[in-house]
Amino acid sequence: MENHAKILIVDDEYKIIDVLKSYMQLEGFIVFVAFSGIEALEIFKTVQPDLVILDRMLPSLNGGEVCQKIRRDSNCPIIMLTAKAQDEDVVGGLQLGADDYVTKPFSVKQLVARVHALLRRTKGQITDTEAIMKFNKEELKIDTLRWEVTKKDKTLNVTPNEFRILQVMAKYSQKTFTRGELIRSAFGEDFDGFDRTVDAHIKNIRHKIEDDPKEPKYIITVHGVGYRFFGGAGC
Repeated sequence: MENHAKILIVDDEYKIIDVLKSYMQLEGFIVFVAFSGIEALEIFKTVQPDLVILDRMLPSLNGGEVCQKIRRDSNCPIIMLTAKAQDEDVVGGLQLGADDYVTKPFSVKQLVARVHALLRRTKGQITDTEAIMKFNKEELKIDTLRWEVTKKDKTLNVTPNEFRILQVMAKYSQKTFTRGELIRSAFGEDFDGFDRTVDAHIKNIRHKIEDDPKEPKYIITVHGVGYRFFGGAGC
């Protein structure tokens, strides 16, 4: 399915659009393009792409706003392009709902590799985890067949990367993960990110699964080490 996936590329630089479109088509992807945030949202609703490559800086409606609007209704994988390489800018993009980031200028081959890796994680088969993991008297459910998370029978809009992290932590409930272990376990050895990526995803997950993200009962911070998943009483 991956090589026939629909990719939406959003950037206001025509040269970047042309180069990325050519490379993606050579990889067998079906490519759609948009040059503004408003146009991107219109195309997104119409074609329902399998992945979005989204520039952070766009006219009228910026990439962060586009990302947030997409996240309201969809967990479609999003790779954000940014001209700013500072950690806080990258983490900021992840907190808006992006799954991955690439800083400009970038290698097109590297970006293509990121697209393939993210699609593999999104469409990946389930592991030996039970099909549905249930915690805290079934308050929280993680369905590894449907890639679906529910809290009090309400479906949560989690991104593919958020799901991967939550799935790994829940599978090994009570294990304390370092950030490096979470990256390797959830994303594989080919992930080209940095440790603070995990912090951004954990923050997003907490806002979705915790009653009070400031007093979490599911994902616990182990200071100086990393994070641990706790299923709660009666799980």
